[in-house]
Amino acid sequence: MRHLRQSEAEGIELTMKRQGSKTVSTCFYHLRRLRQLRRHVDIDTMKQMVSAFIFSRLDYCNAVLYGLPQSTIGPLQRVQNAAARVTLGLSPRDHVRPALKELHWLPVTHRIQYKVALLMFMVHDNRCPVYLSEYIQPVSSNPVSQRFRFATDKN
Repeated sequence: MRHLRQSEAEGIELTMKRQGSKTVSTCFYHLRRLRQLRRHVDIDTMKQMVSAFIFSRLDYCNAVLYGLPQSTIGPLQRVQNAAARVTLGLSPRDHVRPALKELHWLPVTHRIQYKVALLMFMVHDNRCPVYLSEYIQPVSSNPVSQRFRFATDKN
């Protein structure tokens, strides 16, 4: 895999910002609709609807979002914060961190890291689709990387 030049990396970031802004606007549209239902359903039902309409979009392509700067991830975090407020019926002035903790929702950056780590664990443990296990190779199987100590350690 080749390294990206600065201009290519900036182009990818701009494309991801555009994709992120589309995702954010779609999520806020759905949150406005969900807010209208809030008084008619209980918290568990609201959590399921937020998961279906919001988190399915936030979690889409986590591997591509991994390592992007906060300026790109920040709007996605604002969507999650708004989703927590809608789910628990909080006002816009209420602090959201206790709400995220109560709902057991990881912040978006940690959520991305968790999903990618889980995917890599499943690849390593052979519990993934075949196309992933064929595409992803362990570091120890790369002849260039075999000279590194960490590639041969079996702890």
